[in-house]
Amino acid sequence: MALNEAVISFTMAGYGFNPDDITEIVGLEPTTIINGNSRQGENNPVISSWEFSSAKSVDDDIDVYYMTRMLIKQIEPAKDNIITAIERYSLVPKILIKLVISKDEDEAIPDIGISTRNIRFLAELGAFVNVDIKKR
Repeated sequence: MALNEAVISFTMAGYGFNPDDITEIVGLEPTTIINGNSRQGENNPVISSWEFSSAKSVDDDIDVYYMTRMLIKQIEPAKDNIITAIERYSLVPKILIKLVISKDEDEAIPDIGISTRNIRFLAELGAFVNVDIKKR
C-alpha cells in the first residue's frame, strides 16, 4: 500500500540577489536556497530562491489545509520583513503545494485548499499558489 506524500513551501525567487541577504532580513532559516549569482558564468541570469518548507507528510489522509496553516503560522510573525525583502529585491513570492498521490484506488485523494485567512495573508504578500501533483 503506497501512501500519499505532501510538502508545503513558501518561496521567494528572483534575479540578482543573495539568499543569505533574505535570511538576514526575514529572520528565518530557510529549508533550501539556490544562489543563482554563484552560477552566472553564462550570458543568461539564473534565478535565485529562498524557500521555507514544512516537513514531509506521508499518510493516507493528508490535510493540506492544516499543513498550509501551520507553515503560514511559522512565517506570519516575519510578515513585515518578508514584504521588505520582496520589495527590496523584486522577489516573486509563492506557496507551493507538492503532492505525490498514490495510484492505489483505496487511498484517499487529499482535498487541496487554503483557508480564507491564509489567502488574505498571501494576498498581503502578493504571493500566488502553485499546486504540483504527481502520481506514483
